Amino acid sequence: MGGRYRIRTATEADLVAVADIEREVFGDPWSLDSFHSALSDVMLVVTTGDRVAGYAVALGVADVGEILNVAVDPSHRRHGIARRLVREVCRQLADRGAETVFLEVRESNAAAQSLYHGLGFMSVGRRRSYYRAPREDALVLAAELPIAGPDDDDGHPVDSGVIDPFT
Repeated sequence: MGGRYRIRTATEADLVAVADIEREVFGDPWSLDSFHSALSDVMLVVTTGDRVAGYAVALGVADVGEILNVAVDPSHRRHGIARRLVREVCRQLADRGAETVFLEVRESNAAAQSLYHGLGFMSVGRRRSYYRAPREDALVLAAELPIAGPDDDDGHPVDSGVIDPFT
């Protein structure tokens, strides 16, 4: 599936679709209530038409940000959505005063690790048995903000709100 994608702040109306993606993608999904609580933090969605294609959740405290959750509906993968979400979350965290951002990623998730390393994240630690379903270590990654350049590889500014997917 392709088309034009838009990135924007999540609203309560997006939460059921976000929770649906979460359940499809993760073995130990967040609850709808957890997403509702996250609305007061940095929570973004990418939409195509009226459908949510992906989301990201982050938290900023003082000069530190943490990306808590990023997911893309499997039918919308390979269009740069996760990359754009991470870049925009980092931009918003930096705007709120964060100088460093952290995240955890499954040790076996090579695709996500490649994405994060490509954005300047570096491995800074490990959390043993962090994930439950299935049980697995998490790698802790960190990046200094702001992360690389204002534009994505396709040349569209992140803050334009429009993602033209590439093939």
